[in-house]
Amino acid sequence: MKKLLFVIFVLGLALVSCQSQKKENSTTMENPFFKEWTTPFGVPPFDEIKVEHYVPAVKEGIQQQQAEIDAIVANTAEPTFENTILEMDKSGELLSKVSGVFGPLNSANTNEEMQAVAREISPLTTQHRDNIMMNPELFKKVKAVYEKRNDQGLDAEQLRVTEKYYQDFVRSGANLSSEDQEKLKKINTELSGLSLKFGENLLAETNKNFKLVIDNEADLAGLSEDVVARAAEDAKKSGEDGKWVFTLAKPSMIPFLQYAENRDLREKLYRGYFMRGDNGNENDNKEAIQKIIKLRDEKAELLGFDNYADYVIDNNMAKTPEAVYDFLMKLWEPALDMAKQDVKEMQAIINREGGDFKLASWDWWYYNEKLRKEKFNLDEGEIKPYFSLQNAKDGIFYVAKNLYGLKFIKRDDLPTYHEEAEAYEVQEADGSLLGVLYMDFHPRDGKRVGAWSTGFRQASYTKDGKRIPRIGSIVMNFTRPAGDTPALLSFDEVSTLFHEFGHALHGLFTDGPYDRTAGSVPRDFVELPSQIMENWAAEPEVMKVFAKHYQTGEPIPDELIEKLQKSGTFNQGFITGEYVAASLLDLDYHTAENAEIDDVRAFEKASMDKIGLIPEFIPRYRSTYFSHIFAGGYSAGYYVYYWAAVLDTDAFYAFKETGDLFNPEVAAKFRELLAKSGSDEGMNVYVNFRGKEPSIEPYLKKKGLM
Repeated sequence: MKKLLFVIFVLGLALVSCQSQKKENSTTMENPFFKEWTTPFGVPPFDEIKVEHYVPAVKEGIQQQQAEIDAIVANTAEPTFENTILEMDKSGELLSKVSGVFGPLNSANTNEEMQAVAREISPLTTQHRDNIMMNPELFKKVKAVYEKRNDQGLDAEQLRVTEKYYQDFVRSGANLSSEDQEKLKKINTELSGLSLKFGENLLAETNKNFKLVIDNEADLAGLSEDVVARAAEDAKKSGEDGKWVFTLAKPSMIPFLQYAENRDLREKLYRGYFMRGDNGNENDNKEAIQKIIKLRDEKAELLGFDNYADYVIDNNMAKTPEAVYDFLMKLWEPALDMAKQDVKEMQAIINREGGDFKLASWDWWYYNEKLRKEKFNLDEGEIKPYFSLQNAKDGIFYVAKNLYGLKFIKRDDLPTYHEEAEAYEVQEADGSLLGVLYMDFHPRDGKRVGAWSTGFRQASYTKDGKRIPRIGSIVMNFTRPAGDTPALLSFDEVSTLFHEFGHALHGLFTDGPYDRTAGSVPRDFVELPSQIMENWAAEPEVMKVFAKHYQTGEPIPDELIEKLQKSGTFNQGFITGEYVAASLLDLDYHTAENAEIDDVRAFEKASMDKIGLIPEFIPRYRSTYFSHIFAGGYSAGYYVYYWAAVLDTDAFYAFKETGDLFNPEVAAKFRELLAKSGSDEGMNVYVNFRGKEPSIEPYLKKKGLM
């Protein structure tokens, strides 16, 4: 069964519908999903695909895969790897083809029609998956192969995929009674719908229901010319010509919070951000959260786990919620101490300036920027001219070429799903094709917030051993150009681009014969390939190559690099603290003894009070817009970014200790880790690369937390 299909189910982006539409289900209709794509490299013909094509294609895909599963079950021969595991692994080609387009587009370029399609077909793909994973006759065959796996002469890859499929069936309820299976199916369907609704509500709250309109130029005091120009352009687009508009998209919001002198407006904008989904309107997410937590707890109990966190983390490197709590508290305590010291220093600035108020959460960015200038004489306005979007792209391509010999060739002839999306052919050093990568950089209506990496087609192999290259995508929400000024990025945004590019490389390099295991890693391993790339972004040797002033072309001066490096541990109390607070909130939801949560706000407050969160900042995600855990694939797993940070710090040191950031031997070993990451358990894969397990101390030192 296609791995992509599993991923989409897990993320709550799955599709399916069972309404009877015989005409639409016919494969003779003019539907691009029903024919072979003759586009270069087989990329989706986005210009041909219309919203009305998805439902009939999904229905036909379900029928085809079900027929393939039925054939496996009907086979009277003794179950073997070839006639059971392999046949199942390669089933569902059409459904994966459709899902591979719909899922990414419903996040990056959605609209009301697309959302309606998702609501229609989501419960049906969920039902389809359940029908496969709880098929008793199919499970008998999988179990028979699993139990005799050591007697069939299987190689390591075949053993691995057999074991993973068996675990998938068990974790999906294959061992439950028929009565409990029906309960689980109902839970899965409800959860799928609730996750979709959560995401739709958040998109509306972020992109439609709030904007800060300024009509008095005096209220722009403190803001740079480029920020003001972009706000004027946003105002014009929204019918507020002659005014200035700031939105909840971070490229618009963060500069305002950092530099706007009007404290009341900073509060208004930030309050609009942290109250998303919590306004008592039609987009309120509190009821959805209550239902999701209760249903997840019921699911875990049905499957024999104490709580949902036990169920999720059992499949990760950490193995238990207790291990995760212990890990997070090692970060929380020093981060909180550091944040408290920052509060004292920022309050001192307020007092010196004659401010008669106590530092609040909407003041943090503003006074933190002042504190950074005091301590390091570093103004972000000095940095951004060196980090145009084009320069940042040059940086990621430079690193990829020097590490792996890759070439990224812009292809304007490839169809794209939006005029702003760029397509690149990715070639190996010898000119052979590795894959295709789309890049989509700026916020717009119909795109969810944040940054992510996804794919329209995974790297895989056909049954006869022909390699199918990856068609990947990275999606951001970066500052737009303004007038003659190109898109200028903060260093955080540059790091984000390197991060998502690391995910893209992982997908491009993935090389395994079976769809279920190729590139499939534990959730707390998956951020290693992305986060390690951020290290190169911060290296002076690399920065001198790509960070060039957008007007003069001069490389970033050593003095500015030195300031950046010295400030590397600055504000880590806040950065680490808000992340860990959100991670602990996530765990508290999914380990709650009583999953009947009467009051979401009260639960969140109790969770944060328990760890002593100070009022000057809030968790990175409050409950009602915590889409990672309620609409994405990080439930009981938001901790994974910092878990992987421990790995990436240690892995990058493998390069540093050789004295060569692009050491070819280490790069080859790390590429092997990326290519074969699904071939074994996460820690085994890592130890094969590094020769040892990592420890947390180097990461704590790097961030100034010890």
